[in-house]
Amino acid sequence: MAGMQVRAVALVVVAAVELPACSSAAATHAASPPSASTGIHSIRHVVVIMQENRSFDEYFGLFPGVDGLPRRNGQFTVCVPDPASGSCARPYHDGTDRNSGGPHGEANAMNDIDGGKMDGFVAQAERARAGCASQFDPACTAPPRATTSGRAASSTDVMGYKDARDIPNYWAYAASFVLQDRMFEPNASWSLPEHLFMVSEWSARCSKAGDPMSCVNALQNPDQLRAGTTAKAQAPDYAWTDLTYLLHKNNVSWRYYVAEGTQPDCQDDQAECSPQPQRAGTPEIWNPLPWFETVRQDNQLGNIQTLDHFYADARSGKLPAVSWVVPNGQNSEHPPALVSAGQAYVTGLVNAVMQSTDWASTAIFLSWDDWGGFYDHVAPPTVDVNGYGLRVPGIVISPYAKRGFVDHQTLSFDAYVKFIEDDFLGGQRIDPMTDGRPDPRPGVRENASQLGDLTHDFDFTQPPRKLMLLDPHPKPGPASMP
Repeated sequence: MAGMQVRAVALVVVAAVELPACSSAAATHAASPPSASTGIHSIRHVVVIMQENRSFDEYFGLFPGVDGLPRRNGQFTVCVPDPASGSCARPYHDGTDRNSGGPHGEANAMNDIDGGKMDGFVAQAERARAGCASQFDPACTAPPRATTSGRAASSTDVMGYKDARDIPNYWAYAASFVLQDRMFEPNASWSLPEHLFMVSEWSARCSKAGDPMSCVNALQNPDQLRAGTTAKAQAPDYAWTDLTYLLHKNNVSWRYYVAEGTQPDCQDDQAECSPQPQRAGTPEIWNPLPWFETVRQDNQLGNIQTLDHFYADARSGKLPAVSWVVPNGQNSEHPPALVSAGQAYVTGLVNAVMQSTDWASTAIFLSWDDWGGFYDHVAPPTVDVNGYGLRVPGIVISPYAKRGFVDHQTLSFDAYVKFIEDDFLGGQRIDPMTDGRPDPRPGVRENASQLGDLTHDFDFTQPPRKLMLLDPHPKPGPASMP
């Protein structure tokens, strides 16, 4: 079965959460349907909101109807080896707002997955370094701290899970729209490779500036960019083809919105570093487009804008066809950033789109770029030499999204690119054989046989959904029972 309706259960969850904005006047207005569009082309605006470093089981492991944390008769049936104690660690509710997570580079992913046993999470977290030059370094984890679950202070929190008590708005979106329980990061590595796949379907290192054919596969350190820092021998030159090349070539509007604040990295090897400013023109691990040859050659650097432009574009009904929205360190949910700060930020983005005249023709795809070292029990499927990586949450929010639907298709961020290409480019792919700009990438990820189709998450025959404006600072929802 590719998908599963859980309307009755989902509606109970929403009612139990008692979200104050659901009864607001603003939430009762129906969207006006777009004109002269049918099927996928009812969507004229795609907004990809990419947060940071959470696994599916951590956020939605107890959500009704999903392939969640394994349990039987109210007891968890998994217990991950814990070398520090000589025993094993079971999932537990972790209500803390600030988490530590675990290391999440390419080698850590391989060890967490452990050939499909999915049993390396605790060991990897306990062996990780602390006090690194950057708290966002994928090789590191934050220092141990006590939990709020009644457990003693632990060396790691990677087995912790959250529910509607901790992330009520995320659970409300999942209950009212579409939750994807087989969304995998596109490769088994950290933030930079994930963002490169998000915009280009590849992570590579190029030996010759401006020469796509000089690029070779690189999942951990693309183009000499050291993990967790912008220290490098030279500025990266991403010469291979990205999606914006096809969008520009076909006169499809796009923008990449960057939350102002601090960068998620440091620029030296000190034990501590002063926060660095993050601006639209500041290339870094969550904002790699300025390093792409195509973006510079097509004079598209101006399409990389600060977050205030996103809110302004939404208010004026001038969202581009394709938007990517990335956070700053504070609202990213990347440990040790507060979960509540990230949820509030995302809620504000969704509310802005819902209150826009563009809402009637918009699809919001919300996900988290990698698993952050947190436990997940589902082994990633084999696709090609690059992935997939571990499972992350995925939510679809749209006036045409199915109601209370759990999508069990195998997906990755490749599905976002595929949807954009099918909607705006007539199905053209980032394919070196057909796109007019050859590069030696291993394959065309959008055409992978395992990859599902996001149109399955929509019902384009239904009347457009009403708004569901949520309070960015909601009251906790109800506890979930294992």
